[in-house]
Amino acid sequence: MIAFQQQILNLIKCFRRQWPLFSNSERTTVCGADCMLMALQLLMAEVNKQQHGDFTVSLSDVLETWKYLLHDKLGLSYENMKEPENYADLKKAYHAFLARSNMLDLIDICQKCYGLGLVSEDESITPVRLLEFISGIMDVQENNGSVLSAPSTPVNRLGQENVKVTILAKKCVYSYLSLLVNSKDDLALAHILNVPDRGLGREAFTNLKHASQERKMSIFLMATSFIRTVELGGRGCASSLFDPLKAHVKGLSNFVNFIDKLQEIVGEILNPRIAGGQILSTMKMHLIKGRSNGDPFCQAVEEVVQDLDLKIKNIIDSQHEVLTASTTGVSPAR
Repeated sequence: MIAFQQQILNLIKCFRRQWPLFSNSERTTVCGADCMLMALQLLMAEVNKQQHGDFTVSLSDVLETWKYLLHDKLGLSYENMKEPENYADLKKAYHAFLARSNMLDLIDICQKCYGLGLVSEDESITPVRLLEFISGIMDVQENNGSVLSAPSTPVNRLGQENVKVTILAKKCVYSYLSLLVNSKDDLALAHILNVPDRGLGREAFTNLKHASQERKMSIFLMATSFIRTVELGGRGCASSLFDPLKAHVKGLSNFVNFIDKLQEIVGEILNPRIAGGQILSTMKMHLIKGRSNGDPFCQAVEEVVQDLDLKIKNIIDSQHEVLTASTTGVSPAR
């Protein structure tokens, strides 16, 4: 499993190095399996609302469509699978969403790497293996017989809760970083709009989303536009489009100003090592503010930030070694 994950990482690194061959923007981000599924669920709910008036979708329908979509995109046989209702519209909406969000999913990246001849045959991943990885089958096989399949006990339940908290902490930190890189990433914004609590619940997100659709812009840019208008006191603040958002001025202002703070660090600190560390430190303090030191979420955020900080240091050190070797003519291996 570790070796396979490294293959996936190598493909993503290839995409990062050769991004002009994949996209028009170096800020294009990768849509992983979780985000792919989340995007599909949201789009299915939207299509259902357009056709039936309800912004809902059953889990069974989502999973059925998810399975069909993966087989379709990977070019695998789905003869024994029934095509989901409105599949053509959903598939079109899915790819339009990725393009609008300045994202590429894992399947697109893999297929483009192979199509452009950027990956050797030894490093190629079969469609079946990629399907297993994205759908989680590989994880289940790896964990077969482990604590995950053991009888539930208080200790096991505590461990599972800690895993959930760690996943939440990672998702929050990574989403802030993703939005910092790609302001069109609506999925990242959905994860962190109300983390920490800003009073921006489901109603605020829905109002913001509707306003962004009316303006044909990303949700974050819509929030930024609204807050800038409020701060400047312009006539646009009186627009009926902004009416539903006026109840959320405080929370949206807090969110936008915090992202501004992170962007200022990127713009003002030229040393990437220092900038990366300060961004992570600022995010950590923001996420744990108001929580006790013994809070599991605080501990999880601390661990995630430390891990990322070390990874940034290692990446920069590695790049420095390569640069030094290229200027001195000495191989890094020596």
